[in-house]
Amino acid sequence: MLEVVTPEREVVRESVAEVQLPGLAGYLGILPGHTPLLTELGIGPLIYKKGPESGYIAVIGGFAEVLPERVTVLAEAAERSEDIDAARASAELAEAEKQMNTGAADPNTDWDAVLKRVASARARLEAAEHGAQSTSRER
Repeated sequence: MLEVVTPEREVVRESVAEVQLPGLAGYLGILPGHTPLLTELGIGPLIYKKGPESGYIAVIGGFAEVLPERVTVLAEAAERSEDIDAARASAELAEAEKQMNTGAADPNTDWDAVLKRVASARARLEAAEHGAQSTSRER
């Protein structure tokens, strides 16, 4: 069972065969029967497989609890691929990268915030693109 929730809402609750989630030091692959663990999440697409289908969720930080038959993700923010406007996500990425490039001239730039904005925009765009590919293959 995969549950992904944010402070505002439940994003997904589904029985799945596999979960790949972005940890701080890289991706973790979770299969049924996995050893219990608690981990901090990074920023990136969470991928879950249900039979031949894959689902994508852009995850922005938070924590994941893994138990042998359940993965619970408590994310700061999360968005299903089908809910992401790819054109808007691409524009947000371009704006975030522009801010990163122009911030080099400003000594007051909050680099943590700028880098988080770039990573978040990339995660949203990647999830949207993968979700669109999955949808087109299913047709």
